[in-house]
Amino acid sequence: TMESNHKVASVLSTGLFAILCVLIAFPLLAGFFASFQEGREVVMKGMSLNLDFSKMHLDNYKYLFSGNEDSRKYFMWYKNSLILTLITVVLTLLVCYFIAYGLTMYKFKLQGFLFFLVIATMCVPFEILMLPLYNEVTSLGIINTRAGVILPGLCGASTIFFFKQYMPKELLDAGRIDGCTEYGISVKIMMPITKPAFASMAILCAMGSWNNMLWPMLVFRDTSKFTLQIGLNTLLTPYGNNYNLLIAGSMFGILPILIIYLIFQRYLIDGMTSGAVKG
Repeated sequence: TMESNHKVASVLSTGLFAILCVLIAFPLLAGFFASFQEGREVVMKGMSLNLDFSKMHLDNYKYLFSGNEDSRKYFMWYKNSLILTLITVVLTLLVCYFIAYGLTMYKFKLQGFLFFLVIATMCVPFEILMLPLYNEVTSLGIINTRAGVILPGLCGASTIFFFKQYMPKELLDAGRIDGCTEYGISVKIMMPITKPAFASMAILCAMGSWNNMLWPMLVFRDTSKFTLQIGLNTLLTPYGNNYNLLIAGSMFGILPILIIYLIFQRYLIDGMTSGAVKG
């Protein structure tokens, strides 16, 4: 019957998601426990959940917070990543919101074609754009600056598309009839409606910016400007590898994104489902 089929489907989907959760959680748990072990031993034997608690200690984290030269570099990179992520998220959300607002609310020539071009950029791999972007950043004189990292990625096609799903054009006409200005419609009427989209995209943009390594590595040249991901990568050299700091620092580097996600996960889910049932 339909009811029994529904129960079978529910059990199968629950089992599938349970398996996916285990697969996703395993590397995180393995990395967490590895951060309490000797770095060289972890690299030699690999990460696993076959734990020997007698060999676990807090030395890696003590070294991370010891205030020595390596520790100071680590938290300098950490601060750089925090600042870069914060600026990127704020500017990306504002720029993409107003682009989506313009493409949705106003009629003009080539409107559909421009939106098609925005969506088409999602099909182009970053590796193809990397060299032209690098030449552009160099010609503008913003190489080795935060602007060089942030500006090329401000207009995210997926973010623009997501915002566009939240904007009913009827509100533009209603606001004009009520005598509201264009600024008032976009900021006072439309922005509150798109709060779930702002929250959802803030999480995704923060994760993308925090974990981004390739483009910042191409732009930044000074060690003092490195992000956390680039800095941790420099710990692996032919002359010596600081595995203890690398493993503990990598786990501590997950903390900001984990906190953001735990706080705003409800908005992420609400934003995704609201956009899906728009209309």
